[in-house]
Amino acid sequence: MRFNVVDTNVAVVASGRHSKASPDCVSTCVKVMRIIIKSGGVVIDDEMRILEEYKNNLSMSGQPGPGDAFMKWVWDNQANPRRCEQVRITEDAAKGFAEFPDDQRLADFDRSDRKFVAVALASRNRPEILNAVDSDWWNCRVALEECGVIIRFLCPNQFGDRAERQDNRTRQDLPAR
Repeated sequence: MRFNVVDTNVAVVASGRHSKASPDCVSTCVKVMRIIIKSGGVVIDDEMRILEEYKNNLSMSGQPGPGDAFMKWVWDNQANPRRCEQVRITEDAAKGFAEFPDDQRLADFDRSDRKFVAVALASRNRPEILNAVDSDWWNCRVALEECGVIIRFLCPNQFGDRAERQDNRTRQDLPAR
């Protein structure tokens, strides 16, 4: 089973609540949410930082969209180690989390997204971080990847034509590694 770290923007796009997401991007995110719920796993932190962000942007009822269904699924499965790995990350005043890379190229990386990077690097499953439309991930992709972070850009066209040419490993589904 593949475990992933899912940036909140993926679920928000899947639920049709991101004005800049193309119809193809929404479709891809819906497909990914369904794959994870059916046969995947997620990595979150053990102090509910990621779950709190999901709760602030998605519906706990699982309605009305696929991203909301994902939120409910994560909530219901958070204690199931076969579907959800909870990892400990350590807060750090200077860089957000001790697990976040010490790399000057990442000094301006969004502090609210650093928990996703920290969780991915602390995980025993070496998960990919899924991103749909957040340009911070695209702008910092080289530095992040050189620090061992694996990023899957679900909607590379959101970042312009150069993105699709540059990120030729992006696919529309989540096959096993």
